[in-house]
Amino acid sequence: MKLTVLGCSGGIGSGRHTTSLLVDDDVLIDAGSGITTLDFEQLVAIDHVFLTHAHLDHVLGLPLLLDSVGDMRSAPLVVHALPDVLDVLSKHLFNWQLWPDFREIPSKETPWLRFAPLSLGEAFTLKGRTFRPLPVNHVVPACGIHLAAAAGSLVFSGDTTHSDAFVAALNAIPDLRHLIIETSFENALVEIAQASKHHWPDSLAAELQLLSVRPEVWITHLKPGNESAIMHELREAAPGWGMEALVQGQVIVLG
Repeated sequence: MKLTVLGCSGGIGSGRHTTSLLVDDDVLIDAGSGITTLDFEQLVAIDHVFLTHAHLDHVLGLPLLLDSVGDMRSAPLVVHALPDVLDVLSKHLFNWQLWPDFREIPSKETPWLRFAPLSLGEAFTLKGRTFRPLPVNHVVPACGIHLAAAAGSLVFSGDTTHSDAFVAALNAIPDLRHLIIETSFENALVEIAQASKHHWPDSLAAELQLLSVRPEVWITHLKPGNESAIMHELREAAPGWGMEALVQGQVIVLG
């Protein structure tokens, strides 16, 4: 199993794309502007999308994906997310005002889009890969994603600040090999980070000290223009972890 980073920036510009991760060739975790890096045939191959939350930088590519290849598919694209997240998409995105409701196109009986609610801790297994939502702490309903395969586990935090429940969930995954976790702001912007419930270097360093597992740590959602400064502060705050910034185009292989 492999995970390809289509987008991992906290914004856009200068080759940056927002969050989207491709699992093998048929599953997306989040659907930010990173999906625009895929060619037409790759878009058609996507059958499932797991969303961490409904903020625009994580879902903006979803309506365009359906508009581009919906008629080329033999089955609906299935979007998995917490019920509250699906409710936001239903009311504010696929609402016939901001965008057509593809759950009714070309008909309710044969739609291009289907919603599949997932509860925290509930696992969904697809071709030997298990996707499980984990609790996090953001300003809107949100989750992390635990991706498990025979060769080990990977966790993507989505957007979050410190969460005791998330730490406990990580410590309960003995085969955790990779942790992709956000750090959006420098320490000097701690008030903004706290208000928007994102990590800053000192908060992530404190969270890492609570882990009993020792995965490779990859940093995502860095705000554009602040990447180097954030990574410098992280390495000072948490020496010994050897953390690296996630990079667009990077491939992480499990097995």
